[in-house]
Amino acid sequence: MADWVLHVDMDQFIAAVEVLRRPELAGVPVIVGGRGDPTERAVVSTASYEARAFGIGSGMPLKIAARKAPEHAVFLPVDHQAYEAASHEVMATLRALPGAVLEVIGWDECFLGVSSDAPESVASSAQTAVLDATGLHCSVGIGDNKVRAKIATEFGKPRGMFRLTAANWFEVMGEKPTRDLWGVGPKVSKRLADHGVKTVRELADADEQELIGEFGPRMGVWYRELGSGIGPRVVDPTPWVARSHSRETTYQQNLTTAEEVEAAIRTLAGSSFDDCAAEGRPVVRVHLKVRYAPFETKTFGRKLPAPAESRDEFIEAALALGRTLDGEREVRLLGVRAEMTMPDEGDASERTPVRGRI
Repeated sequence: MADWVLHVDMDQFIAAVEVLRRPELAGVPVIVGGRGDPTERAVVSTASYEARAFGIGSGMPLKIAARKAPEHAVFLPVDHQAYEAASHEVMATLRALPGAVLEVIGWDECFLGVSSDAPESVASSAQTAVLDATGLHCSVGIGDNKVRAKIATEFGKPRGMFRLTAANWFEVMGEKPTRDLWGVGPKVSKRLADHGVKTVRELADADEQELIGEFGPRMGVWYRELGSGIGPRVVDPTPWVARSHSRETTYQQNLTTAEEVEAAIRTLAGSSFDDCAAEGRPVVRVHLKVRYAPFETKTFGRKLPAPAESRDEFIEAALALGRTLDGEREVRLLGVRAEMTMPDEGDASERTPVRGRI
């Protein structure tokens, strides 16, 4: 039997959980975000397929979503506890599949490592098991490594499956834009285009040294291999070891004074430090995220002189970063992230250079 990687991705997960709780919303454009009030500052966490048909998507400000949405659309508040409970049930169901190794990579997605001569049959069994246990649908990407399995899922949505391997990689992906690759965002795709690399095949054929010159020795090699769909094959059930904890807030009214900004940073830094302290891990770096009005976002960080085990010490480091902000501009969002030391046992899981675990 051959070894396969299956990527299981829940279809419109958050919206689906809400519809499961409110069956009367089936077929209705559902937008989940913030406190469910489209007049407030918040972003869309997820939109049902019916809402996506109107151009509404994750990360969109709720006010813009409200302008796009039809009159019968329903806006709902985010309910983290409900989604965590549903996620736990989904993962427990998949973990119980005979012979499967499960690696959780998010609330609504995971990898399954299986040995089978009929991976589509295993994928179908996974979909049926999840539907029977939770009432939720999922799509499955079937691959000979994690990269191909992850990308394959998009071709199977919704409620379907798709196989993507070395055998059909270029047939399926060769003429696609590099932006369609997992881990290649708009900035990277533009930098690649500046080197004449616009398609997946062109990336696979690109000069490795030229890519290294643009992206560095690690990322240059990674991106070139990504063009051929090369990636890790081992599905690792080891729990993810968090690198950091962060807190951020979008303010309904812009912060306009240095005193308001300082008080906000103090609160956010204290909460993010407390999350780290609960794990018993000192903080080694502080990051600050600011969104100036109307909508310009900047992030920056600083390594601490020594690992911080004192709450006040970390807050002061965050405040020091805050003093570098443009005091002439109003602030609509602030976030503080505390990066921690790794535990003594480390994290043996295989990682990719981008987006942590895959």
